[in-house]
Amino acid sequence: MTIPQSFIQELLARVDVVEIVGRYVPLKKGGANFMGLCPFHGEKSPSFSVSPSKQFYHCFGCGKNGNAIGFLMEHAGMGFVEAVQDLAQQVGLQVPDDDVSPQEKERAAAARQKQATLTDVLEKAAQAYRGQLRVSQRAIAYFKARGVSGAVARSYGLGYAPEGWRNLASVFPQYDDPLLEESGLVIVNADDGDKRYDRFRDRVMFPIRNVKGECIGFGGRVLGDDKPKYLNSPETPVFHKGRELYGLFEARTAIREQGYALVTEGYMDVVALAQLGFPNTVATLGTACTPDHVQKLLRFTEAVVFSFDGDNAGRRAARKALDGALPHASDTRSIKFLFLPPEHDPDSFVRAHGSDAFARLIGDAVPLSRFLVDAASEGCDLGTTEGRAHMASNARPLWSLLPDGALKRQLLGELAELAQLDVRDLSDLWQQAHAREATRRPAAPASDAAPHWDNPPPDAGWFAPSDAGYGKPTGRKSGDWKNSRGPRKNANTWPPQPRMPRSPATGRIDHAARLLLSHMDFLEHLGHEDHAVLCAQPAPHGLLFAWLEDQFHNQGAQPWAVLRESLRSHACEDLAQKVMTGSHAQTEGDLQELRLELRDLLDRMLIDDIKEQQKTLIAQATQDPSALERYRTLEQKRNALQTKMGSPS
Repeated sequence: MTIPQSFIQELLARVDVVEIVGRYVPLKKGGANFMGLCPFHGEKSPSFSVSPSKQFYHCFGCGKNGNAIGFLMEHAGMGFVEAVQDLAQQVGLQVPDDDVSPQEKERAAAARQKQATLTDVLEKAAQAYRGQLRVSQRAIAYFKARGVSGAVARSYGLGYAPEGWRNLASVFPQYDDPLLEESGLVIVNADDGDKRYDRFRDRVMFPIRNVKGECIGFGGRVLGDDKPKYLNSPETPVFHKGRELYGLFEARTAIREQGYALVTEGYMDVVALAQLGFPNTVATLGTACTPDHVQKLLRFTEAVVFSFDGDNAGRRAARKALDGALPHASDTRSIKFLFLPPEHDPDSFVRAHGSDAFARLIGDAVPLSRFLVDAASEGCDLGTTEGRAHMASNARPLWSLLPDGALKRQLLGELAELAQLDVRDLSDLWQQAHAREATRRPAAPASDAAPHWDNPPPDAGWFAPSDAGYGKPTGRKSGDWKNSRGPRKNANTWPPQPRMPRSPATGRIDHAARLLLSHMDFLEHLGHEDHAVLCAQPAPHGLLFAWLEDQFHNQGAQPWAVLRESLRSHACEDLAQKVMTGSHAQTEGDLQELRLELRDLLDRMLIDDIKEQQKTLIAQATQDPSALERYRTLEQKRNALQTKMGSPS
């Protein structure tokens, strides 16, 4: 999908980054900006600044910064197009796409409306299930027995679907509404006269949310030994098991704070581990881990640890997770596999051995490279020629899924050594095998052709009086069931993540660019000589000032967020991004003082320019007598500038 830059600029000009960020982060006015606790790293005193004038956010602690689109991508894990569509919907704009026909646009709009309607229906059901949990001592007793506090139950929106066939009829007066069936809440029995009944009955309920916090489905667990033990929502227009992860919305901040995501296999693992000091835990939804799952997680972190039971079923699940992770295992990412003893799941292991022991297991988890070698070697006797050949054959399809890079090339050498082959020989054998397979496959259309094996494509009181604060972290200490206030933040033993390094102080030319990018209207107060000295600066600075002046004449003063989008793919993009990034990039304050600061910078640049001109004139003086006169004129001008700079004004 191609979105015109002009639309991005219009969108950023219409949205208010303070309002967008404020939906996720409590903000308070602090001078010209709004301040809050950074959602990207753990902190106790606010260092997260949101500027209404620049339409930009910046954290002095970790260095994260960006506009409204960037915030949704970083914090909510959205893709660029998804973030643009989300913001456009909020301000009533239609995202243009020249590649899409009017009919396709109409269908897309209808689909978005259907999704919004379905999530509203599901959220209403979730609210009803939460209400039922308050009055069900049996369901509360189940969670108490599993060690879940009231605060954690509120954070994850846990609920209870009572016994009976049509309890949702009291929640939805139109029980025959097709949306109830389409959302997966109600089953229609076509063999019994289209009789309708609730899908979830006598189960504790785990609402599943997308990265925006919208309820998109449910998982329900029986309180006894009935089958099936777990029941999930069916596939719907808003819920796809192969793409969603349980607990990701709740865990996204903890994932950034802890520096990694822990992936388990069950709802209760997620809830229990959050209670026990591992709030950065998510779970697949009764299905094998897919590349979509891994890609979604890697929007929030560069490190993922998969946790599996140590039995055969756990090994099989880990093997499928390996297939999903390989296409995303770049050189800068860490993907590991943790195998528990067969008698334990993560919840039972932590309760038996403690959080410290579990943290040590995580630290000692098997790296992806080692697990790949183990998976390829399974069932192969590496002491025999046949076994080594079998291992090499098993390794080829796994290794080929890796993106090209140092990891892939090192693994080729390691696998070649295990196979007792030269690296070149192993590579030649694999290429020949790939060529033979390609000749046996029927020809596919160009758009569907398989990628070359060596270059695969690169591819997230127990209850308060009301639900008003539902889902928001309390930051309070843990306690018992009835009076619990949630697990202590950062209760586990993982060390705090290192802070991002601050950018070094930059020169006056960078600071002049920063002031003008932050306050474009300052250009109106500059004279012809000021513009000339700016545009005459060496590339890329001179190019940036010339571009900025052109934008000012054509578009008027614009905030940095809009300028940032206009600069995409421009030759000066890197320079502008550099000077507007880091703790030094904040230029808030009294506008008159900032204008005087820019004036001082320009005067110093003018003086430097005069000095360079004078050097040239001195070299010309022996052949051009008038050069000395011009030198004296420039000297007077330089003295005047230096006198002005030294004056009280």
